[in-house]
Order: sequence, then C-alpha cells, then structure tokens
Amino acid sequence: MTSRVIPVSPFVLVVFGATGDLARRKLLPAMFHRDAAGQLPEAATIIGAARAHLDDAGFIAQARAALIEHVPAGERDEAVLARFLARLRYVAVDATGEAGWGELAALVAQAAERVSVFYLATGPALFGPICERLARFGLNGPLARVVVEKPVGKDGASARAVNEAIGAAFPEERVYRIDHYLGKETVQNLMALRFANGLFEPLWNAAHIDHVQITVAESIGCEGRAGYYDTAGALRDMVQNHMLQLLCLVAMEPPARLDADEVRDEKLKILRALKPVGAQEWVRGQYRAGASAGGPVKGYLEELGSEESATETFVALKAGVETWRWAGVPFYLRTGKRLAERVSEIVVSFRPIPHSAFAPSAGPIAANRLVIRLQPDEGVKLFIMIKDPGPGGMRLREVPLDMSFSAAFNARNPDAYERLVLDVVRGNQTLFMRRDEVEAAWAWIDPILDAWSAQAEPPKPYTAGTWGPSAAIALIERDGRTWVDGAP
Repeated sequence: MTSRVIPVSPFVLVVFGATGDLARRKLLPAMFHRDAAGQLPEAATIIGAARAHLDDAGFIAQARAALIEHVPAGERDEAVLARFLARLRYVAVDATGEAGWGELAALVAQAAERVSVFYLATGPALFGPICERLARFGLNGPLARVVVEKPVGKDGASARAVNEAIGAAFPEERVYRIDHYLGKETVQNLMALRFANGLFEPLWNAAHIDHVQITVAESIGCEGRAGYYDTAGALRDMVQNHMLQLLCLVAMEPPARLDADEVRDEKLKILRALKPVGAQEWVRGQYRAGASAGGPVKGYLEELGSEESATETFVALKAGVETWRWAGVPFYLRTGKRLAERVSEIVVSFRPIPHSAFAPSAGPIAANRLVIRLQPDEGVKLFIMIKDPGPGGMRLREVPLDMSFSAAFNARNPDAYERLVLDVVRGNQTLFMRRDEVEAAWAWIDPILDAWSAQAEPPKPYTAGTWGPSAAIALIERDGRTWVDGAP
C-alpha cells in the first residue's frame, strides 16, 4: 500500500529567514520532496527573504548545498533538483526597516491571483514588524496567509502582545501557528485510532485507563543553540507547545466533525480543564558531563560557557485533567536533552484486570498498553497477553501487535513540514494552533514559571546519557507506577 498524492493549487511561498537553519534543514527539503512526489504545480514559486545581500543565483547555490546536505542521495533525482531550484527567487529584505519591501511586493504581485504564504522562520521578536510591513505594502490581501513558528512569546503577556501584532495585519482565519509535532503521521493517527475505531473509544476514560505517559526525549545537547536555549528552557521550548498539544489530542472529546475549529474547540476545553500543578508535581533538571553513543559529552554549563545557569534542560510534570472522562487519571509528561536515547512516544496504560483466573505458575499478567511512537520509528504497538506457544501447561507472555508506518505503507514517511506547509496552501487549519489555545496553554504554564522564579533551588543535576534526575523517577514511582524507558 502506498500513500496518495493530492496536488494543490498554484501558490507563492515567501520564507523570511530563508538563509537560516530552519529553512535549510526543514523547509527547503520539505518542498523539494513534495516536488519530487509530483505535488507542486508548475506555477508554484518559492521566494527567499533575508538580510543577506544575495541575488537569485547566490540563494540557489545555498539551497542546492542545503538539499545535498539534508536530502539523502537516493532521494535526490537531478532532474527534480533542477526543476525545484528553478522555482527559487530571492529578495534581500530588512525585517525592521524599509529596504527590499518594494521589490518583494512587486515580485509577489506578479502572481496576484495565487495563494501567497508568508512563512516567518524568524525569532518571535520579528513577527510583529514583518506583519506590519506586509500590511503596509499590501501583501496581506484575501489570498495571503501567514505562518509563525514557536515560541509565540515567552509567557502569557508577551504571547498576547505577539498575537495582537499579528492580528493587526491578518485575521485569525489566515494565521497559522505551526507546531511540527502535529504534522507527524502518528499524531494524526491518534485521532484515527480514537475516532475511527469502535475498539478504543468506549475504553478511553478513567474507568479503563490507569494513566498516560508522554515522553519527548533527545539524546543531543543544545548543539550550538545554548544561547537561545538559556532564555527558554525545556518548559517553554517543549511543554508549552508540543507536549500540551499531544496531551490535548489524547484527552479531547470526539468532535462532531473533523473540522478545524471543532477540533480546536475540543483541545481548548482540555487546556482550560488542566489542574494547576503543585510543587510536588514537577521536577526540573540540568545535565552534567557524561557519555553518549559517540563518546564523552560536555555538561550544559560547559556548552553555554558559563559558571552558572538556572535554566532547565529537563522537566517532568504530573498533570491532571479535571473532566468527567479523566477524573483521577494522571498524565505524566517528561522531556529533556542529553537523555539516554532519542524517542518521542505516548503510552496509554490501561487498568489491570480485576481478577486472574490463571494459576501462579502461568506468570504475572501485565496491564495492556497502547504505545504511539512519534519518533524515530513512527508506528503503533498494542501490548497484550497471550499463551507462550508450546506444551507444558499455561505460560503467559506479553507481546506487541506492531504496526510500523514505513513497513505497512511501503513508502518514505513524509516530514511533518511537507504536510503542514501544503495544509496552509489548502487553507486547512486543523493542525495549527488558534490564538486562544496558545494563551490558554500559557495560563497553565505561567504559574509554574513564577514558582520557579520565586524559589532559590537550582535545577537538579543529572548525568548526560541517563533518563534524567532521580527525582523524576520518584515523581511517578511514589504513585506506584514507573516510566516506560526505551524500545519495549
């Protein structure tokens, strides 16, 4: 079975920050792959916009180098590469000044009848100035859409200010706040599992589910981003957006239709139902020197080049959703850098059976688990108990019903950005955050940040290459549960 490719209408994609890391690693390769799949119409144009003084040829040379670096050779057909590079244009633009804006407006005006997507692959401080100039130069017409990357603000107040600045130029229905986790195949399959199968939804409640774990673990450190990371930390960088969105998709009520606003209405209800987190329900940590698969690695302070920092590189939380469906069911969240392995997954742990009809010699009976793996190998596993084959009596064994997307569909797994950028072209906002979602998430996060600022206690140290501070283990084990670590 292979995935279907659905063409989109002609469009103009303008990438602000086109010479930056996100454009090089993700956006240009994503659009190249969609071109290779035959999904980009002939008239699609991609315009790079950045401060660097380049011409079209200089930008195309940079784009070629980025594609050679980030697209495997086996997926890089020379004819497709030439076709894709021919789509590229470049304008040197001063995001906070006036230089280049007239030239950009003239270039976009050549395709006035097409959808125009303005992708702000910049820091959030530039969102307002860029949107103000897009409006002033007439680039915010009815076919124009703006895409902004996280983080949207550093707290609730700054998020509201950023949203006001964007909203002054673009109505909410043409603002796309991107969270690439929502574009992952497995995340969308979570909705399919819940709402397209009669098997799970009747069990998806406090009567049958014991707890939920959401883990987003990275084995790398800050990798040259320590300066930025020290102003953000794991709570802002991962929990406020990615992890809360995953929690919402697990906990939300079934929408009447898979319509963008109906889905986001249900997610908003979950964000507003989150129980405030107490001081005994969080752990913050910071990695020290240790080892990874590649050998010894530096600690966070060494990477930062500083003797002290209170920024957390690890956070674990126990969250609760105060609704009828989820009353009493804990949601354990953890994320961090320099952990034992790179893995992102959701583990839904069902309640154990109320009574065993088997003799003790059959062995222990593990509670069923549904494991939804987001990375590195996207797929779904349902762990069940079966009889161990062979004579000699009844022996029970836990085995997974395993579905890997790459194996099941015999196709490369598209990167999330491939789907999300073309969803913007289609005008489909289902996988994008609405303004009230962002602000509701900050309303839950802000008290945690305030509590951390008020306390003098530094983050708990943990050795690089482990699963975080021992306090994170205690957080879940004092409830009689344990983290699911690594590939089962």
